Amino acid sequence: MTTMNEIHRITLDPEVMGGKPCIRGLRVTVGAILGLLAAGRSEEEVLKAYPYLESGDIRAALTYATWRVEEREVTVGAG
Repeated sequence: MTTMNEIHRITLDPEVMGGKPCIRGLRVTVGAILGLLAAGRSEEEVLKAYPYLESGDIRAALTYATWRVEEREVTVGAG
């Protein structure tokens, strides 16, 4: 089961991959994981391509992406 608790696996560091959301500080971005899944790769194929990743990392990437898609930016007017 995927929970928001897995989101702790996602890191944002300006020194790693230009600050893009990454998996556990590694040089693997959430976007790279999502791109592979969107291209039809299975979780097993992703884990084989990146043997240092774990299943929880893939779930965290999906959770993070879902959370970001649901976010809304609100413009704050000049006061």
